[in-house]
Amino acid sequence: MNNIILLNSFRFLGLLLLQVLVFNHLNLFGYLNPMIYIAGVFLFPIRKNINALLIYSFLLGLSVDFFSDSGGINAAATLFIAFIRLPLLKTILRKSDFDYLLFNLRTIAFSKAFIFISTLTIIHHLIVFSLAYFSLNDFMSIISNTLVTSVFSILIIFLGIALFTKKK
Repeated sequence: MNNIILLNSFRFLGLLLLQVLVFNHLNLFGYLNPMIYIAGVFLFPIRKNINALLIYSFLLGLSVDFFSDSGGINAAATLFIAFIRLPLLKTILRKSDFDYLLFNLRTIAFSKAFIFISTLTIIHHLIVFSLAYFSLNDFMSIISNTLVTSVFSILIIFLGIALFTKKK
């Protein structure tokens, strides 16, 4: 139990520092900032009690907001994807509740992991850019930024998961 808490604490700090010190200052093509901190939501252990995940996700998003001066949009988006994570996972994997206790992204099929991570990433980025622009006049900017940023975020998240997680 303590090992899981310690691992998630290090993951929280590592993703937060990587996001605010590296990726927030990395402007690809002048406007593109990959948001890799949401990998913490994907890698958080699955339990029946969702409260720990929601608190973890909110604090992760709020910490990114604090350092990015973005007014809570990352906290709202991260909290939302944490809330829909388990129902989406149940839809994608189509398994009983008992199989989720031993869940690991590296042990499921790549196609299912890709659908899971891509869906949550696109939803997260759509919420972030919708709240950042907060105008239907910028609808095409919201959609284009969401799609382009999602592609780069998904690539970096998959690379990070492949390099830094154990296959069980």
